[in-house]
Amino acid sequence: MNLHGIDLNLLVAFDALMVERSVTRAGVRIGRTQPAMSAALSRLRVLLRDELFVRGPNGLQPTPRALDLAEPIGHALAEIQRTLDFTQEFDPSASTAALSIGLSDHPAFMYLPRLVATLREAAPGITLAVRNFTGRDDAVSMLDAGEVDMTIGVPPTPTGRILSVPLFEERFVCILRKEHPAVRQDLDLDTFLSLTHLLVSPENDRFGVVDAALAKQGVKRQLALTLPQLYAAPAIVASSDMIATILEGVVEASGQAERLHVASPPLELDPVSFTLSWHRRNDTHPAQRWFRDCISGLFAQDPARKSG
Repeated sequence: MNLHGIDLNLLVAFDALMVERSVTRAGVRIGRTQPAMSAALSRLRVLLRDELFVRGPNGLQPTPRALDLAEPIGHALAEIQRTLDFTQEFDPSASTAALSIGLSDHPAFMYLPRLVATLREAAPGITLAVRNFTGRDDAVSMLDAGEVDMTIGVPPTPTGRILSVPLFEERFVCILRKEHPAVRQDLDLDTFLSLTHLLVSPENDRFGVVDAALAKQGVKRQLALTLPQLYAAPAIVASSDMIATILEGVVEASGQAERLHVASPPLELDPVSFTLSWHRRNDTHPAQRWFRDCISGLFAQDPARKSG
């Protein structure tokens, strides 16, 4: 191994010589022959411009320069060893790793409290940083840049460097305030089109999945309000005559369900999938692999929304 021109194997040899005070015993300690250790000591003397070890009555004696170097070199090697050990084994209960995750609004609101509780119980020394994103391909940008270790959101555009597993699905429902005149009849397409609509678009697009489905039938709806905040929609609908087509889980978690009438949309809408995604370069990282397993396990405990 080589770092800025310094062969780390020489530092290993130096550390062994400090411990054993003998070229032969130091070689045995790190699995090198006596000639190899002598050559390493010669290279260290040239590199560090000091004799480092001189012969004495009880073996090799370190010079003042060697004594000055002993602690920082020993500490550096110990840190490197801990890092290498960390890449092989992971004990969540003892870990002080820093992890990061990107979340879109819905999984953050629905599942982040449970995820944090799980993490605090199983790995109290781990720190978690949460980043928000809106556009599906923002997740790819964040993962590419190393800004987060993983993301949860709608599936990003497929790319070989980003790995994903499905977590859960949400179906669309229509909501109106409970006293709305339209709740007295079935919500058919004509009634649906006669109402003014609220569109939630985190990406600030005025053409959503409902508009795409309506366009296939050659019709349009009347938009009264477009907003990016998903969890603002139920409260606004509960206090207005607008209708919104949003994810069922948002209604359940909004605290507004008692004030709302919920109906199935009068047109076919595919459910929205949410996936856990990570960069291929992090696929085998033990701490991240453990955390991904925690996340998958958390969603597996919620069969009502588990993706099929």
